[in-house]
Amino acid sequence: MINFEIAGSVDPILKARLHPGDELYCESGAMVSMDECLSLTGKARGGVLSAIGRKMLNDESFFQQKIEAGTQGGEVLLSPQLAGDVRLLDVGTAQFTVADGCYLANTAAVRLELATQGIGKALFAKSGGFFTMKTSGQGTLAVSGFGSIHELEVRPDHPILVDNGHLVAWDSSLKYEVALNTAHKGLFGSMVQSVVSGAMVVLRFSGNGRVLVSSRSREDFTKWLGQSLATLNTKP
Repeated sequence: MINFEIAGSVDPILKARLHPGDELYCESGAMVSMDECLSLTGKARGGVLSAIGRKMLNDESFFQQKIEAGTQGGEVLLSPQLAGDVRLLDVGTAQFTVADGCYLANTAAVRLELATQGIGKALFAKSGGFFTMKTSGQGTLAVSGFGSIHELEVRPDHPILVDNGHLVAWDSSLKYEVALNTAHKGLFGSMVQSVVSGAMVVLRFSGNGRVLVSSRSREDFTKWLGQSLATLNTKP
């Protein structure tokens, strides 16, 4: 059984202690360091077609890194691509859907599978294109978020609206749908207020389960960075 530890309160590193025979899968490029007794290989997890789908449809790497302990155990350090928080999720008692770019690692008995979603969610909510990544099996899943991660509790009497750019992962049993600003009556009023507030489209989660959100939006940050660089380049 792999022992995990999240080290550091700001932009942490994920430590994984493997025992003999343990296998750990992680996003390509996530490995920071590892003991020499461990082996590192690339693997198209779930078969070639699933790996192609993961890369083309969900912006995840074609290959995952497979870290394996032989007759000796060892420690590996993992880090996400973007600066931010790391959370460990217990898969089995619940299954999760993972947002684009938020997958970090999983134990061997956890599977990541492509699942289809409606055209409205794909085009307007940007919650993973026409496909999302869902877990199955049992074990530990590590996810990362840009900035800090906060956990929201959804209840039947307490649905939650989430800006999709801040999504990290959510309980797969939850229902979610595209929504406009529901505080204003009428479609026109909702659209006007949504444009003014800067949150044109959100996702409405209902049911019973958890939603993990990040304090920063990768898409918004990328836009801001691009605009800032363009402004700098135009200055004499």
